[in-house]
Amino acid sequence: MRVVLVDDDPHRLSLLDDGMTAAGHQVVGRLATHDDLIAAVDRLLPDIVLIDVDSPSRDTLESLGQISRDRPRPIVLFAQSSDAETIRRAMKAGVSAYVVDGLSASRLQPVIEVAIARFQEYQTLREELKSTQLKLADRRDVEKAKGLLMKRKGIDENAAYEAMRRMAMDRNLKIGEIARSLIAAADLL
Repeated sequence: MRVVLVDDDPHRLSLLDDGMTAAGHQVVGRLATHDDLIAAVDRLLPDIVLIDVDSPSRDTLESLGQISRDRPRPIVLFAQSSDAETIRRAMKAGVSAYVVDGLSASRLQPVIEVAIARFQEYQTLREELKSTQLKLADRRDVEKAKGLLMKRKGIDENAAYEAMRRMAMDRNLKIGEIARSLIAAADLL
């Protein structure tokens, strides 16, 4: 597994590096918290990001949020800060595992495995949500397009749906795409 490590303390960074290498992972980047994490993720394409800080800064959390949104991957954050607000912000930023009270070599691999499992579960839920939202948008748009066709052509609901279905088949498009095209055309007129 390709790993990017982030820590301002060179000693902790070295320990983290040794632990990851001993576990058979490839450390592809070693960064300080003030380095451009987003650019490093784009350049190095890690499978996972491990961060060890006393308390994550607002900038660090914003960078993690952008990574989670635009370049999703598991993120493990080791911190000394255990206040509820910091943990909540870290989880909202997309951190897969927030570990308080430092790290030890024996805990490293299980924490990574939990983070990866949690990340995969979250990604599955995210995809299901996207799919459901698209289906709902398609239904809404199909209903609206049917209404437009019924009004314009003076046909019933079944005939309007069949007309859209034939159009979708003829153009090799989904019925939701056809519906959106009809709505856009009606908006122009």
